[in-house]
Amino acid sequence: MTVPLLLATACAQPTPPAMTAAEPPPTAPTPLPSADERLTALFHDSDEANLKRNPINALYRGDIRYADRLGDYISDAYFAGERAAAESDLRNLATIDRSQLSTVNQIAYDVFKWQTGIALRGYQPDMLALTAVRPLDHFFGFQVFYPDIASGQGAAPFTSALDYDNNLKRNHQYVALIDAAIGRFREGMASGVLQPKLVVRNMIEQLDTQIAQGIEGSTFYGPVRKFPVSIPAEDQARLKAAYAAQIRDELIPVDKRLRDFLKTEYLPVARDGVGLSAMKGGDRLYAYLIEQNTTLPLSADEVHNLGLSEVARVKGEMEKIKATTGFKGTLPQFFAYLRKDQRFKYKTRDEMRDEFIAIGKRVDARVPELFSVLPKAPLEIRAVPAYREKTDAGGSYQQGTPDGSRPGIFYYNAYDLPSRSKIGAETLYLHEAVPGHHFQISIAQEDAALPSFMRFGGNTAYVEGWALYAETLWGPLGMETDPYQRFGGLDDEMLRAMRLVVDSGLHAKGWSRDQAIKYMLDNSGMSANDARTEVERYIAIPGQALAYKIGQLTLLRLRAKAQAELGDRFDIRAFHNEVLDTGALPMTVLEAKIGDWIAARK
Repeated sequence: MTVPLLLATACAQPTPPAMTAAEPPPTAPTPLPSADERLTALFHDSDEANLKRNPINALYRGDIRYADRLGDYISDAYFAGERAAAESDLRNLATIDRSQLSTVNQIAYDVFKWQTGIALRGYQPDMLALTAVRPLDHFFGFQVFYPDIASGQGAAPFTSALDYDNNLKRNHQYVALIDAAIGRFREGMASGVLQPKLVVRNMIEQLDTQIAQGIEGSTFYGPVRKFPVSIPAEDQARLKAAYAAQIRDELIPVDKRLRDFLKTEYLPVARDGVGLSAMKGGDRLYAYLIEQNTTLPLSADEVHNLGLSEVARVKGEMEKIKATTGFKGTLPQFFAYLRKDQRFKYKTRDEMRDEFIAIGKRVDARVPELFSVLPKAPLEIRAVPAYREKTDAGGSYQQGTPDGSRPGIFYYNAYDLPSRSKIGAETLYLHEAVPGHHFQISIAQEDAALPSFMRFGGNTAYVEGWALYAETLWGPLGMETDPYQRFGGLDDEMLRAMRLVVDSGLHAKGWSRDQAIKYMLDNSGMSANDARTEVERYIAIPGQALAYKIGQLTLLRLRAKAQAELGDRFDIRAFHNEVLDTGALPMTVLEAKIGDWIAARK
């Protein structure tokens, strides 16, 4: 083109002073981004980088950009990457003036700072020396939850041939992950940081169960048992053959390698003591886990003593309910009666499922009285898959996707049906489903205005504290009108109180497994099987069980404070919305938020 050349020539000629053209007005400088804009950009960039490093997180959200990846999660490179990301995020956060942020973004700033800081502590070399070399356990290990992802019934989508092929790729990476875990266990054998024998035996039993499924009975074969009609017949035939070959040649062999290693090499040297107090560095790790899970800097003694106090309080409430039933014996005798009497037992698995469906319908009819915002996500009620039901909790929840394409799932456990009691059914539903986990998790992730780490992340004290708080809403929701169901509610509350005592007892005071089980049976109506499962859970994942009661007590205290200060102006629906509308907050951040809300409503 000739225009640039002409312009260049004109600019090269000297211009007489009288003919000088007026200079154009100076260009206004580009305004600097505001503090809110910078914070939003930081959150976005941090989240995008996190999803690339942790593709399973994306999968659970329904984000399939990285669906062909599993991630390694246990390598030195992975830990270094997580540590570097956290350090960078905190440096960038420190450059933003919190006082210039909107009210909601000030909360987000505080949450991000706390979460990133506590995570960074866990990625320091002294902590990794105690955790990385124990990469699997029987409760949260990859060998437990990954088969569910790959089963066709879990978080991964199976709507196209590409989805099926991506699953094959993830399965292949799972094999590499398990082999790497064996290497990590060997590092722990060399350093003397070991899992308890009890945890190892439970993992061996889980692996035996999965190996015994064979090829077509394998959980991993689930996706090819039934295809969407949109997948052509030739792809179906190809995929069936590929899945069978992968299970035969990769997945069963890696399960066998892990099982044989655990049985012949690791079990003989694993520690006899079940608590962290019996492990080198365990006291330091437990102190960290208490703060990580409760979001508060509590000592093990403080946790233990709070638990003893709560156990005594709940026991007094139990005595009152026992009296209303007309039972004349002692409380331990009442526990034994409830465990044995057949009218409190389910005759079939279907009866158990139908009971939860009926409870759900009754709760749904009343829940608008307490909540102005309801989740859009559907909820399904399913039995815990057979391959993990023996070591699973009595109930659990798996989140759905924000767009509702995958529902939230309430899992009930029908293993050893004679040990399952009807009297805890209503409380369990309130906790795991509505208005517990399903409400809290779905409402957060459906709010696209929140940064992703608040929509999809969280901390155990808030998440489990909310679910336990949801149990206390039994009265307004028309639940537990029968004294036995009310006793079941107290029994569940007693469970969470006992957790403070038992978890700290196991990991800070040298309690044995049998001592912990006896304490739970002496102070509650739970079955021997439930008590065993609970105690073995605390042994596998120290500190997690502390969060429930700490979170619930914080929420109850904040509600009582709001009621006392607002009087007639207190609105329970507005209070619940204030608690839920910014996702899962650390307890200190939640307390500040509710304090500001109370002041504003005054």
